[in-house]
Amino acid sequence: MAHYRSIRDLDWAMIILAIILCSLGVLQIYSATHDTVWKDAWWKQLLWLVSGLTAMWFLSSIDYHTLLGQVPLLYLGTMGLLVVTSLVGAKVFGARRWIPLPGGFHFQASEFAKLVIILLVARYLTELKTDKLELRDLFKLLGLVGLPMVMVMRQPDLGTSLTYLPIVGIGIFLAGLRWRYVAAGLLIAALALPLGWFVLKDYQRARLVAFVDPGQDPRGSGYQVIQSKIAVGSGGMWGKGVTRGSQTQLRFLPVPHTDFIFSAFAEEHGFVGVVVVLALYFLLIMQIVQNAQTAPDRAGMYVCMGICALLLFHLLVNVGMVVGRMPVTGIPLPLMSSGGSGMLSVFLMLGLVNNIRLRRFLN
Repeated sequence: MAHYRSIRDLDWAMIILAIILCSLGVLQIYSATHDTVWKDAWWKQLLWLVSGLTAMWFLSSIDYHTLLGQVPLLYLGTMGLLVVTSLVGAKVFGARRWIPLPGGFHFQASEFAKLVIILLVARYLTELKTDKLELRDLFKLLGLVGLPMVMVMRQPDLGTSLTYLPIVGIGIFLAGLRWRYVAAGLLIAALALPLGWFVLKDYQRARLVAFVDPGQDPRGSGYQVIQSKIAVGSGGMWGKGVTRGSQTQLRFLPVPHTDFIFSAFAEEHGFVGVVVVLALYFLLIMQIVQNAQTAPDRAGMYVCMGICALLLFHLLVNVGMVVGRMPVTGIPLPLMSSGGSGMLSVFLMLGLVNNIRLRRFLN
């Protein structure tokens, strides 16, 4: 494949949409942190954007079939990194989620595990070569994905571990899961749900209680949700303007550049700004679906749809969280929330989508 051809055949609509969302994120990070200890977060995010675009280009140039062939090695490597995280990871707010690197950077292995799980699910389901998924195949797949999930839960990082589920969910749905298995799974989940309460950490239980009734502890577990809803509501139709949001600028809104960036954005850009951002996300996800439809094989389709399900899950949970319709889980808004590992992992996923798109022109 000629070099110019690969540039021309990239999904430029998807790339431009991603860059616009990142740019809005950088603007909001600047606004939310310009007079705080995180005031340099916006230009760090710009550096991560450049790094992400480079990583995307790199991954789009490696045949995804080669990556699928290396899944066992990638899986073992990911499990190794998760073990290292639990042993030597930097402890922040009582959780070990990041491996410290030279230069003050931190590596979050659980973010890159998403990529490996997408490839694992695609390879596993493609190799079955069947239109109906049997129970034993389903349990094997759930076991393979369950191991890294448990490791991430133990950090503890319930939010990130839950993001692995939509990847498996869309995969087994497309592979032809029998409806009686779905019904049985839902029944088991409903019966096991009360037991899950005892597995959760104290702060996770407090978040669930705050989700049901934030007013019960307005200065503690319910504080984030209450302040977030005030911020979203105070934006009105057109917003208060960049650096002019009262909840954001007066520091009532916690972490307005990471998990609650959507609240800060809604306050400063209003209902119109929110509609524009949600439309951009919708178009981005539909571009990925379109690439899934035109993928050269089933493996490519599974990869694209796994990425689509993951991004949609992130979006729904984060937006639901900031308006009080979902429990606070610490799931960031893809491409907009401040954070290098999250940004890189999303651009690597977009690199995989481009990779699959480019293979169409080789067949």
